[in-house]
Amino acid sequence: MIDELNVAVIVETSNSYARDILRGIHDYARTRPWTLYLTEHGRHEIDESFAGDWKFDGIIARIETDRMARIVAVMDVPTVDVSAARLVQGIPWVETDDEAITQLALEHLRDCGLQNFAYFGDPFYNWSIWRQHAFERILGPSDRVRSAIFNLPARQEPRVRWWTQREAIRSWLDGLPKPVGIFACYDGCGQQLLEICRYYEIAVPSDVAIVGVDNDELLCEITTPSMSSVIPNAFRTGVHAAEILDRMLRGEKLSGRKHSIKPLGVRKRVSTDVLAVDDRHVAEAVAFIRSNARSNIGVKDVLGSIPLSRRVLEARFRKALNRTPHQEILRVRTNAVRELLLETDMSLSEISEAIGIEHPEYLSVFFKKETGLTPREYRDQVRARSFPRA
Repeated sequence: MIDELNVAVIVETSNSYARDILRGIHDYARTRPWTLYLTEHGRHEIDESFAGDWKFDGIIARIETDRMARIVAVMDVPTVDVSAARLVQGIPWVETDDEAITQLALEHLRDCGLQNFAYFGDPFYNWSIWRQHAFERILGPSDRVRSAIFNLPARQEPRVRWWTQREAIRSWLDGLPKPVGIFACYDGCGQQLLEICRYYEIAVPSDVAIVGVDNDELLCEITTPSMSSVIPNAFRTGVHAAEILDRMLRGEKLSGRKHSIKPLGVRKRVSTDVLAVDDRHVAEAVAFIRSNARSNIGVKDVLGSIPLSRRVLEARFRKALNRTPHQEILRVRTNAVRELLLETDMSLSEISEAIGIEHPEYLSVFFKKETGLTPREYRDQVRARSFPRA
């Protein structure tokens, strides 16, 4: 009989990203002789209840405070960190791929036809700093890029009066070239930006388009307008952290390197529902493609809606959006499938019929080629469900 192992899970329960990590850990633990210990607490609260007389064989933790780091170090058991704070060196850690998240956010804003970009960050968090650095690397270092970055005051600074901070953000927004796409480091900052835009009557998304990170359904839907957001694969983060701990519990020695988990996509909502294209015919073509996203259209159908030849349309498309009409059709249809997988319980056959594809098998091939995941894998991961097990 396999001995039962006690695993402390020191991850907050107060936000959607952390809860999806917990779902991933729980999913993996169901296949192992593990008993999980978890208590309810917030992101920066210190949960010391696990450090009493409990005897744990391993720990998965979001080590966010120096106090927590000291407690974990004293326990001296195999530990995996799922925080970007990096307060305990030498142990494996699993975190989001911030470069990939930034790339995805900027690609989404570019898909809207935007050519001006800005970053809104909170330097209290390492992942915000890393996303800012990725933003600068992708766009290239320049005075224009640097002026397009706004960071909230550091937490250790004297508390900034909220109206002074709000005015500073408004001044920054006013100085940005319009229309502009803003990458907010996470949904909380995106929500703050949207509230400020609403307060000062800044038009969203026509003048300012905003995309956040984490796809926290409550935050994203409660804002006015609703907020687009990058979908991290927090469920996979939890699964991978548990896999690493399992290897360590079996005696394997692992280095303290970072294990990066790529995001799943972008959930588009009203805050980026804009097409900033000066070319009227390209805008009309894109509007036609979007309105017929769930029909089996081709480039010939698009040409029937505008007075341009294929060669001219493709040249204008490349100039305006840096992609061809065919690529736009594939992108829009892929997003249509994503939405149906995310928002409905339709079967693959039903989704195929809904978007005009005769064979579900072709849908699977097409979707995996565009996203790297089968439709089933995408639905399971984005909803933080477990994969079918052999």
